[in-house]
Amino acid sequence: MSSNYHTKKLTRTSMALDAWTIGLLEELSQYWGTSKAGVIRRAVQEAKERLDQKKSAPSPLEALQWLQNGGGILQEEAAEYRANLEAERNAKKYWWEA
Repeated sequence: MSSNYHTKKLTRTSMALDAWTIGLLEELSQYWGTSKAGVIRRAVQEAKERLDQKKSAPSPLEALQWLQNGGGILQEEAAEYRANLEAERNAKKYWWEA
């Protein structure tokens, strides 16, 4: 959790939750061994982390363009990889496949 969001001071607040959500809070509270407020804090923290990851991830178009531009591998590295892969495959061939 980012230190920007974490403080030791707690603020009391009230909210209206339906019975189903309360039941889930109680179930998670028992499972995680924390208070219902702890469950909410954890859920909000995890939601924020997922949002940050989503924001920092490339769009599908950006990812495609990156792959089409080599995906971060140099041509020499790619050629060496292909040569090693071909050599490994050739070493595993039976005599009648050569």
